[in-house]
Amino acid sequence: MKRSYILLAGLAIILAGCEPQPNTGKGFSLPEGDASIGKITFVELGCNTCHSIADIEQLPRDDNSLPHVKLGGSVSTIKSYGELVTSIINPSHKVLKRLNQGTVMAEDGSSTMRVYNDIMTVSQLVNLVTFLEDNYEVIPYKRTVYYRVDSIH
Repeated sequence: MKRSYILLAGLAIILAGCEPQPNTGKGFSLPEGDASIGKITFVELGCNTCHSIADIEQLPRDDNSLPHVKLGGSVSTIKSYGELVTSIINPSHKVLKRLNQGTVMAEDGSSTMRVYNDIMTVSQLVNLVTFLEDNYEVIPYKRTVYYRVDSIH
């Protein structure tokens, strides 16, 4: 009898885990971006002050406490389009304690990266993520197809 309760409890836990949670990204997809515009956005927003990426000169840093974070290439931490978006809009989501130079974590445990949510447009975000994605080996994902409506009749 006790074993039946344990099996029943285990099944309930498994089934509860199958329900989509309200705070997941399930169903979220951004439209296709333009990597060449994303590269321009990367420089315009000064991302190359703390981040280095192939073919873009890193800006000199007056403050040696600023981190140096290499982007692109084959890495195990950035695996998907969603993680790239999250790293930009919520830089405190995953924070490394130390990198090559400078700290990326404030005393309160948050990221030292500036939050761009009130500065960057959605178009800039889409293009920037597309640019970054092209510099990583990422897990493929299925984009949502968006249709353009020229006029409503």
